[in-house]
Amino acid sequence: MLRERIGAALKQATLDQDKRKTSTLRLVNAAILDRDIAARGAGKDPVDDEDVTAILVKMIRQRLDSAKAYEEGNRLDLAEQEREEITIIQEFLPRQLDDDQMRSVCSELIKETGAHGLRDIGKCMKTLKSRYRGQMDFGKASTVVKGLLT
Repeated sequence: MLRERIGAALKQATLDQDKRKTSTLRLVNAAILDRDIAARGAGKDPVDDEDVTAILVKMIRQRLDSAKAYEEGNRLDLAEQEREEITIIQEFLPRQLDDDQMRSVCSELIKETGAHGLRDIGKCMKTLKSRYRGQMDFGKASTVVKGLLT
């Protein structure tokens, strides 16, 4: 399980006295625990690997936004810290598709779903998100699908 891999990496980072990795993985664990508590309050099961992946993707997105804001504010040291955290979090996500692979996957999906026009973007994106969660930037994928459908 992904949760166990994160816990093992946290233990190792603590033993290695890697402060950046330790603090980042503690934040990841805290986010997972928060989601567990929310699920328990709603009468649901603890989060599974799919939910953990969604949490990690969200954390990366937050850090990208923060890094951009820090760069605009000329705080390059803080932007670098955010990028280091992104690298640590990405270790637990599936391998990301590059642009060519994303274009190929989107093209295949359009053929598979029989999408014809811009109306079908939602259907294509829903299928992409279910199959490739954590493996691509869906903002870019949406642009690619839109371009292929026009």
